[in-house]
Amino acid sequence: MTPNPALGVVFHWLGGLASGSFYVPFRCVKRWSWETYWLVGGFFSWIIAPWVLGLWMTNDLPAVLAATPARTIFWCYFWGLLWGLGNATFGLTMRYLGLSLGMATIMGYCAAFGTLLPPVFDGVFGSSVLGTVSGRVILVGVAVCLGGIASAGKAGMSKEKELSAEAKTAVIKEFNLRKGIPVATFSGVMSACFSYGLKAGDPIKALTLSHGTSTLWQGLPVLVVVLLGGFTTNFIWSVFLNVRNKTGHQYISRAERTPEAARIPMLANYLFCALAGVTWYFQFFFYTMGETQMGKYKFSSWTLHMASIIIFSSLWGIALHEWKGASARTRTWLFVTLLTLVLSTMIVGYGNYLGTLPATPLTSRIGMP
Repeated sequence: MTPNPALGVVFHWLGGLASGSFYVPFRCVKRWSWETYWLVGGFFSWIIAPWVLGLWMTNDLPAVLAATPARTIFWCYFWGLLWGLGNATFGLTMRYLGLSLGMATIMGYCAAFGTLLPPVFDGVFGSSVLGTVSGRVILVGVAVCLGGIASAGKAGMSKEKELSAEAKTAVIKEFNLRKGIPVATFSGVMSACFSYGLKAGDPIKALTLSHGTSTLWQGLPVLVVVLLGGFTTNFIWSVFLNVRNKTGHQYISRAERTPEAARIPMLANYLFCALAGVTWYFQFFFYTMGETQMGKYKFSSWTLHMASIIIFSSLWGIALHEWKGASARTRTWLFVTLLTLVLSTMIVGYGNYLGTLPATPLTSRIGMP
């Protein structure tokens, strides 16, 4: 299949829309602790959705995984474990910083570490990235993306200075910049490990293609393994919090242990968590599709993914009134952020397009016979 970077950008935007939107259904969960709804939603994200869609869209998934070398399985699972640490603290970041600022801070670190380090580890950064026009154009797009992320951080810090404590907590109940920034930093760096897990899964992609799976779906079996690692970390952390906070009863009990003894809407909570979880999974469902369209510069997929996540999470932040009461100056920073990130996706997409063009001999470029 011939790469189509324009189609790849569309897929990455759809993945960004899913990632930027998945946390919204969690806001409808009533009288459950964070660790409870995070684990329920995660079960749909990291176990049910990967297996259901993997079995449906690819050929011989169990046989492909059984034939995969143990070393490959280990590294995919290992990077998934580390990514899970970032994913677990992602939820804390949302609690302390909200969708807009939280996403921007996490994705800044995640974009830098997840985009640039894989080609460095592969030893092709100098030859395939710095050594080609298309690679240098993509690097410009990455730099523009990081500039947009910095602008998002500036907008968030400006908002934090302007609003009173009451105004901040009216929208983000646990808003705390001092706690949120360190947590977001850790989350962003560790979340970049997902990119390494996908790269480690290249042998799985080759195996599933040999079993007749379409090129477009070759990344789905890799997600099964990487997300299992992420589930392990999140499961341990969430159960630990359930025990410490004595919230384990929430999975099965309708009665909330409070003086009011309010009833917990169990069915609605499970449905909203399922919706959030499946929506989350679709970010990487579309990501793996987009990656197949980016040619030899598929490492740039991570930048496109991060930029689109921030764009859509910022739009959700506006819709959910997280920027209510902010000054015109702060809103201008937010507008610059969105504009810059859209520009970065266009530059990265153009760089990938240049990479699909056939090489032109030097003599013909300068008009020599």
